[in-house]
Amino acid sequence: MSGEKGFNWKQFTVWMAALIIGAVFGALNIGALNDLFNFIAGVYTRLFKFIAVPTIALAVTTTLAMLGAKKNMGKIFLNTLLWTLLTTIAASALGAVLFKLIAPGNLPAELIAKGADKVPSNLGSATVYSHILAIFPDNIITPFANGSVLTILVIAAAAGLALALMQESENTQALLKVILGAQELLFTLIKALVWTLPLGIVAFSAQLTAQLSAGAVMDSIGKYVAVVLGGNFLQFLVILPLFLLMRKINPLKVFKAMLPAVLMAFFTKSSMATLPVTVASAENNLNAKPEVARFVLPICCTVNMNGCAAFIMVTSLFLLQNGGVELTFSTILIWLLISVVSAVGNAGVPMGCYFLTLSLMAGTGAPLGIMGIILPVYAIIDMVETGVNVWSDSCVCAMVDKTIKAEE
Repeated sequence: MSGEKGFNWKQFTVWMAALIIGAVFGALNIGALNDLFNFIAGVYTRLFKFIAVPTIALAVTTTLAMLGAKKNMGKIFLNTLLWTLLTTIAASALGAVLFKLIAPGNLPAELIAKGADKVPSNLGSATVYSHILAIFPDNIITPFANGSVLTILVIAAAAGLALALMQESENTQALLKVILGAQELLFTLIKALVWTLPLGIVAFSAQLTAQLSAGAVMDSIGKYVAVVLGGNFLQFLVILPLFLLMRKINPLKVFKAMLPAVLMAFFTKSSMATLPVTVASAENNLNAKPEVARFVLPICCTVNMNGCAAFIMVTSLFLLQNGGVELTFSTILIWLLISVVSAVGNAGVPMGCYFLTLSLMAGTGAPLGIMGIILPVYAIIDMVETGVNVWSDSCVCAMVDKTIKAEE
């Protein structure tokens, strides 16, 4: 089994070739081909989302059930929470600093009015209270039907802890065997999907290239986009590697191991859909302990949203400034807290962060028409911030894994 560990150069080469082939097909901009690749990309996104929800539930349940009585379980959880909070706060704070340094100006009122037509209506408004309350389930079906990841985590953690604390009996052993068997089946399905993924990469790459060729994301609002993307790139290339170096971990080694997951995140724009590839990359390429990877990554998939926290922070400040609110230090500090708390539990799906920010802004009186102006460029923002989210998940997993291995 050890011979299968380490970075898979053959797989990487095939994926890169698929990326290039897809870009070529997309650049041709042939209608029938574009429709075909849109269909294939949609199928892969749906399949990975389908796999992701039971992956989260079973991974957390089995890990807690098997390790709940062991002392290192608490250390794994606390380390995950610590590094998640630190990296997310760093991302949001970096966004605020860049916003003040680059200083995007206010937009003309007529432009905001035009943007209002593109803003989805009837979203209501979100508060931190309602966001936290929604985590707790009132029935067993709705969280799984809606893909409410944080709620699923709560249910899975409760079930896993209950199994760990229950008296050992034939019934509990039989139940645990069924759950473990289901998890083995799930990971077999994940391997099959990953094996066929080059076809999906061709489709994702062609889809993106066709959109760029058509000018779907070429409209921008300058300094605001520079703040959002600049913050994400600095978080990806500087801040997160510094966290790894602090723990004496080689960032290049981690990046090389987790590159398949980062690429998958970039194209699917969904950290939840990417989760199966993230777990497989952590176990097979990064050599992370399975009990760490299968526990840390499903949690990080929900609570470790660096890119989303930065987007909420920067976009909220931009809208508030355009609404005439003075951005004092205390105002920025409050929105830093809101951005971090709101990002925790945000749906790991395409545009999840956009709609969350829109809901938060709906109750502030800020000019929501700006969200309509942002919409044409959000496809690229979403890709980059999802890549940052998964890269951050990978870094947290690597840091927790090193801590646990060092103690053992």
